[in-house]
Amino acid sequence: MTETVAQPTAVANTAPDTMAWDSGLRRLMMIYLPLGCFVLILLFPFYWMAITSFKPNAELMNYKDHNPFWISSPTLAHIKHLLFETAYPRWLKTTMLVAIGSTTLSLIASTLAAYAIERLRFRGGPYVGLGIYLAYLVPPSILFIPLATVVVQFGLFDSPMALILVYPTFLVPFCTWLLIGYFKSIPYELEECALVDGATRLQILRRITLPLAVPGLISAGIFSFTLSWNEFIYALAFIQSGANKTVPVAILTELVTGDVYQWGALMAGSLLGSLPVAIFYSLFVDYYVSSLTGAVKE
Repeated sequence: MTETVAQPTAVANTAPDTMAWDSGLRRLMMIYLPLGCFVLILLFPFYWMAITSFKPNAELMNYKDHNPFWISSPTLAHIKHLLFETAYPRWLKTTMLVAIGSTTLSLIASTLAAYAIERLRFRGGPYVGLGIYLAYLVPPSILFIPLATVVVQFGLFDSPMALILVYPTFLVPFCTWLLIGYFKSIPYELEECALVDGATRLQILRRITLPLAVPGLISAGIFSFTLSWNEFIYALAFIQSGANKTVPVAILTELVTGDVYQWGALMAGSLLGSLPVAIFYSLFVDYYVSSLTGAVKE
């Protein structure tokens, strides 16, 4: 009788261990291993830029005697050359000015357009929203030639203002489409109550809709800032002088002389140029994630 009772107890004690081992192995194979590969692939370019920025030229040009994935004798010569012997600080300042200016214009225009399409409900509103989004799909390689003619006629060629006014042509369509979807998640009853109390549309937009749409606005702002910061075709076509170039164009055209590539300075410029975007993301990542779930849940 005693043996009969003890046998199920032994089975009951061994079963959870097998299940725990199986669950841990499954978690390792299904979660941690793919996540580790993803992080490795994602962060390796930044690691390569970082070690190249601090490697002396002797190590960069001789992989037979030096480990390509490690630094034997770190140096700051490349960063010193970039910051004090080139116009990189001015390129960075120009890029920041263009990104902030174009992002601000795009957010203002897209907010008004998205609110009008979603809330005013005029005839053909959905088709207008679809047309605005389809404008985003037109490649910049087709538009930069007619836009260059307009920029020259207005006397804006070779000035940062040209980029500030041109970048919203591809920022506004996507931001408008994004905010239309976000405004749909805000209950219309809130605005109806304000209309009953005598509020105007602009008052409703400023006091009710925009405060609730802050995560969506930040999400659109992150998108606009990132595209403006990394844009290449328009910056290459509309800016000629080296002092007014943006970072993506300048590090390619000013740090490459003939067939000589200054790899240390190039990687240092790329690494420093990616830091503002990374900082911008880290500051507003909570708002960006919350924008994916909508504004107010009923």
